[in-house]
Amino acid sequence: MTETLTRRQLIAWRNAIFTIFALSGLSIASWVARLPAVRDGLQLDTAQVGLLIFVMSAGSVIGLVASAPVMLRTGARTGMLLCLLLLTVSLAVIGLGASLAVSVTMVAIGLALFGFANGALDVMMNVEGAAAERAIGKTLMPLMHAFFSFGTVAGAGLGALASALSIPVAAHLIVMGLIIGAAGLVAVRYVPRGAEAGVPDAAESATASAPQTGTSTAAAPVAKPTFGERLRASLAVWKDLRLLAIGVIMLGMAFAEGSANDWLALAVVDGHDQSNTVGALVFGVFTVSMTLGRVLGGPILDRFGRVPVLRVSALLGVLGLLLFIFAPNIWLASVGTVFWALGCSLGFPVGMSAAADTDDPKLSAARVSAVAIIGYVAFLVGPPVLGLLGHEFGILHALLLVLVLVALAGIASPAARERIRRTVAGSPAPEPSAPR
Repeated sequence: MTETLTRRQLIAWRNAIFTIFALSGLSIASWVARLPAVRDGLQLDTAQVGLLIFVMSAGSVIGLVASAPVMLRTGARTGMLLCLLLLTVSLAVIGLGASLAVSVTMVAIGLALFGFANGALDVMMNVEGAAAERAIGKTLMPLMHAFFSFGTVAGAGLGALASALSIPVAAHLIVMGLIIGAAGLVAVRYVPRGAEAGVPDAAESATASAPQTGTSTAAAPVAKPTFGERLRASLAVWKDLRLLAIGVIMLGMAFAEGSANDWLALAVVDGHDQSNTVGALVFGVFTVSMTLGRVLGGPILDRFGRVPVLRVSALLGVLGLLLFIFAPNIWLASVGTVFWALGCSLGFPVGMSAAADTDDPKLSAARVSAVAIIGYVAFLVGPPVLGLLGHEFGILHALLLVLVLVALAGIASPAARERIRRTVAGSPAPEPSAPR
């Protein structure tokens, strides 16, 4: 029988998930911070940049869809490692295509791989994060997403520094990719196998399930559900109307965050007539503000509850977008950037926690996967739409679509109301196998 994880193992598991969230943020911000340089090097217009991002988004959608079968096949631990290693490769391909080969096709291939890896990783790390949150018995999801933001802050800062020092895109992205791959290899060693399903390893589970007769002949172990049965069980959660309403929250807030990640720097450069370095710095303001909102989010949520916090967040997001879009100068636009970031900082982690609000760990994993897919479709498919709108109406006016979706997220906030109490911190955890 697999033993309950010790406190030390639980903390190591939590820290590993924190690290993986940070690595994902680091990868995305490294690409976004150098997007203006990639655009200039490839001599692309706004619509062409939007189409290039669409290639990445298409890869991301495939990764989102593939994440559940991959988790069922390999487990989240192995799946996350494969995704992190693919990020290393894809960043190198993007960098080489942007500044050495100067090939739009090569950059597009790199972005497709990059999108696939991040799309699959995002679902897996959120499912694994929800499992760790349940096992530890504390509200951790906002802090996990804060570590994603820590990664984006680091990526934005390093990207701004690389831009200011005129470091080639290839050298910058290759180094960042190697850092991500090496750190990922270390982090996944502390992730328990099978934890995302709330069960021990398959072989151990079968042994534990076998009746103990006291004789040499024991009954056959309980048959493991087939892949098709597990996949159908995962898809069944899509019939839950409350879960779909949580998906609306995820849709609006993830769209707001994803739009900033892909278009904020260019909106500052093209919409507010600033330099590439200023664009990277304002993106850094966004990531710092996002991180602050998520670090403080846990205590605020515990004090006021999900629904009031989401409503205020939506109001902040709408106000911030209005300021950013219509500001007459970069300083007021930067204030709007702060409100924009604070407004959407808690939407995604709160949606994850609300989706996981169920007693059944297996069902919880499927629900988290479902809303993660909704959120990341918005997070990754929305920005190319903004690129096409920006080509026609200007990138600042295109952001009005984001404002509308944030308002809808605020309207849907009652769906995230707390349903169950968390286990008390320090109570016995589920029984995933110990890290190897």
